[in-house]
Amino acid sequence: HFQVREDLGFAFTGEGEHLMVRIRKTGENTSFVANELAKACGVKSKDVSWAGLKDRHAVTEQWLSVHLPKGETPDFSTFLAQYPSIEILATDRHNKKLRPGDLIGNEFVVTLSEVTDVADVEQRLEKVKQVGVPNYFGSQRFGNDGNNLDEARRWGRENVRTRNQNKRSMYLSAARSWIFNRIVSARLENGVFDKFIDGDIAQTSQGLLAVDANNLADMQNKLALSEVEITAALAGDNALPTQTDALALEQPFIDEEPDLMALIRGNR
Repeated sequence: HFQVREDLGFAFTGEGEHLMVRIRKTGENTSFVANELAKACGVKSKDVSWAGLKDRHAVTEQWLSVHLPKGETPDFSTFLAQYPSIEILATDRHNKKLRPGDLIGNEFVVTLSEVTDVADVEQRLEKVKQVGVPNYFGSQRFGNDGNNLDEARRWGRENVRTRNQNKRSMYLSAARSWIFNRIVSARLENGVFDKFIDGDIAQTSQGLLAVDANNLADMQNKLALSEVEITAALAGDNALPTQTDALALEQPFIDEEPDLMALIRGNR
């Protein structure tokens, strides 16, 4: 069983044009819930926003913001009766809408049931504590049967333009996530998933730091102490910040996806 609880990390103003709705959903994706909530509130899909997309295959809690400037709170009874997989836990008011990234993190609860070898699981968990796990974007990011990724390639190839911000965001996310996952897989295949290489970009408590021959050994020691983290590219407009060996590992995955990169560079 998988549970996710979103933590925005800030308090609402208690007043303002945006109705904040805390939802708990089971087996539903965020975009679908947002679209249905928009209908229930009598607004357009673009008037409902969120801080982050949450896994469909989980029980997840998160905030959605609905632009309702008149201060009204709709009657959600019909909406809730129609979708028993969705609950409304709380409502509030705020003076700003939610934007992607407006959160400090998520709390994850993973419950394993019918475990036959507890000692083996504990041993594996200890290894995870030491070296972590690949931080892949999940399959839900790419849609049913990879449909979001297929559409992202088509949009890039045909230079599609739209006012539907949810679709635009969804396909951009699929494009960037796919390239990121390919880079993570390459690090695993090359035995550098848990090792810095020359030209890497490290995430430190102070921000991003370039790794080179001068600080490679020191950064590897800090990695072992969990003081820094290895990063992989989220493709954008600019050239990759990695250099030398790291750039040689990442760049081929940018070059092999011209349609995805056309979408990314045309919509940043």
